[in-house]
Amino acid sequence: MRTLEGKVAVITGGASGIGLALAHRFQRAGMHVAVADIEPGALDAATAALGAGEVLAVRTDVTVPAEVEALRAAVLDRFGAAHVVCANAGVAPTGSILTTSLETWRWVVDVNLMGVVHTVATFGPGLVDQGDGHLVLTASAAGLSATVGLGAYCATKHAVVGTATTLQAELAGTGVGVSVLCPGLVSTRIFDSERNRPDPGVSHADPETASMLKGVIGGGVDPAVIADAVHDAVVADELFILPTTDVIGLIQARLDGVAAALPRV
Repeated sequence: MRTLEGKVAVITGGASGIGLALAHRFQRAGMHVAVADIEPGALDAATAALGAGEVLAVRTDVTVPAEVEALRAAVLDRFGAAHVVCANAGVAPTGSILTTSLETWRWVVDVNLMGVVHTVATFGPGLVDQGDGHLVLTASAAGLSATVGLGAYCATKHAVVGTATTLQAELAGTGVGVSVLCPGLVSTRIFDSERNRPDPGVSHADPETASMLKGVIGGGVDPAVIADAVHDAVVADELFILPTTDVIGLIQARLDGVAAALPRV
């Protein structure tokens, strides 16, 4: 998309962290912004920060298809179209693959994977029909490498990378671009996502891993840096967005391992 001015951005998980930074960045690019989030309080604060008269805020649970459809209806009613759609909502409870409860697995898959699927399936056909748009799927560096202690998160973020790369191939020539965001450590509240569990008060997280990760993430990249990278990737129609340097070694090791396993020809 060569120009974003006057167009409409929709961001799930948009009331905090990377999502809120995206909203601010797209506003500075001259876009109208619709922010969706499951947390009413955070949504109110985001609306105030972005300017109540300038932003559409919609309380949305991305695990419920009808709520994502209602979000699209609200966007079309307010702005008449959507152009850049960011499937950004995500959760990251801690725990190894063998110790993560089935309830937690279902929750993480519902938000991190099916939330993306619901967003893409709801907004994607309209973008194709208008022949102008861009889908941004938030994955993680954990979608390109192994991260011990975040088993379910890693699995779903790998799935998001697969969804994005396949989607890009499927939408070639339609005028709709696709990007997948794969940052390393970013200074957000992602490791406090237990606050949004559908069974409040019940936590299955590994407290030791959670405490360690919360300590580390405070030194992560500012979300505004990530938002700048996303903006630039949308304008340039780039598939992979890898905006942090902390994961270069992990991703290179994965690529080297794959290359070493290739049959000799």
